[in-house]
Amino acid sequence: MLASEKGFPEKKGVGPQSLDDLAEGEPEDPLAELDALRADRDQYRDRFMRALADAENARKRSDRDRREAEQYGGSKLSRDILPVFDNLKRALEVVTDEQRASNKALLDGIELTMRELISVLAKHGIEPITPEIGDRFDPKLHQAMFEAPVPGSKAGDIIQVMGTGFVLHDRLLRAAQVGVSSTPKPKES
Repeated sequence: MLASEKGFPEKKGVGPQSLDDLAEGEPEDPLAELDALRADRDQYRDRFMRALADAENARKRSDRDRREAEQYGGSKLSRDILPVFDNLKRALEVVTDEQRASNKALLDGIELTMRELISVLAKHGIEPITPEIGDRFDPKLHQAMFEAPVPGSKAGDIIQVMGTGFVLHDRLLRAAQVGVSSTPKPKES
């Protein structure tokens, strides 16, 4: 049964075409068309590679940001808690032996709270900076509160420690407050 007998119109020009008919639709220079296709391919490959590199950079950046947020996200809270440490430390430093004997339970509670605070800070990567007298001044970790010539010391030696500093992993939260020896004045003759 033919297509026309079924009620469908006959399609013309669907059958085999001659080589002349095919050649009419092609450009005159097949090498030029091939070069254009290669240029398009190279352009799309370049775009693809750039998009791939951008996606990889974005992934790396988000991983780095996530790690930093995990490690350093609590730094503001940590800085706000450091005065609590300072106040507990000052409270324990000013207690006399007489007060220690009469208020033993209270002072034991303050010392226990201090130890627990230090433990919690360490658990979260916060470590104290505790310089000693005679150590070298390090501007990355210490803040010089004053400078004074002290006989028997070299310039840049720590001569007094006034406050504990803290680091969060490898970042400075607060510098240790210290007094630093300056160059001793020469004796006048």
